[in-house]
Amino acid sequence: MNEIFYIDRQSKKVCTERVYGRFFLDMLYGRGCLNKITAPLFLPLVSKWHLLSRIYGYIQKSPISRCKIRNFIRVFGVDETEFAEPVDSFRSFNDFFIRRLKPAARPIAPGNDIAILPADGRCLVFSDITACDGFVVKGVKFCLNTFLGDQELAQQYEGGGMAIIRLCPSDYHRFHFPITCTPQAPLCMEGSLYSVNPMALKRDGTILAKNKRILTKLVSRNFGTVLFVDVGATYVGTIHQTFIPFEPYAKGDEKGYFSFGGSCVVMLFEPGRIQFDQDLLEASQKKMEVRGLMGQTLGRSLTPF
Repeated sequence: MNEIFYIDRQSKKVCTERVYGRFFLDMLYGRGCLNKITAPLFLPLVSKWHLLSRIYGYIQKSPISRCKIRNFIRVFGVDETEFAEPVDSFRSFNDFFIRRLKPAARPIAPGNDIAILPADGRCLVFSDITACDGFVVKGVKFCLNTFLGDQELAQQYEGGGMAIIRLCPSDYHRFHFPITCTPQAPLCMEGSLYSVNPMALKRDGTILAKNKRILTKLVSRNFGTVLFVDVGATYVGTIHQTFIPFEPYAKGDEKGYFSFGGSCVVMLFEPGRIQFDQDLLEASQKKMEVRGLMGQTLGRSLTPF
């Protein structure tokens, strides 16, 4: 498996990602001779047969899984001083995985005209979805119509901005509202559970449109209507929504969380609505992800009130 590099937003340094389940990912998405045998055999089973994700999720919720927590924190360098609850209070590995953080650990960037990162993760941004080449893989370009499952909605966001935040198993896995808004009722689109690791996306650029996802429209004053899409991935059979539709929420309020596994959040902005931060744009143009934290700035409204 090739190394995955990203830019740490705080230190500005290029870092190498520690990949959870590296052998497993390499077996399913690698390009070696052995993969020609293992991928066709096991990839459909793992990604399309959700029972495996449910079974694995059940194991992660069992008390016996607690024994993995301390070693995971050590290997992946998770900062337990940020936790809202002590490590010993987690009854299972999934309890640790969906942990809450102290409010001071993730300060929210102020300003009604500022959108924030909704989750901890590795971020890519595109000012114009239709003009970007970041998702041309094997000649197949990212298709907004397929991703949204609605041609009329896709036309509304054609030429708009897109932000993708990829969460790794070691990340804080709750996601939050990126703007002050009124969320509409979530729409669930069933699908597969392929990995969203860059290695998998390089193999198949249509994964984001194949995976299970939940779309929520966020109606706001400064950014118009933003589409917030929670994307499931391998071993993430359940995406939990903790908000109440049609109730107003402040920027930074919790929207939901993912159960165990890697996962992804995609946000779509109408054309002319957002100017993404320059550091994110520059890195994305080089096809380099930036690891940021929930609450940090994502961009500024181009139509503030």
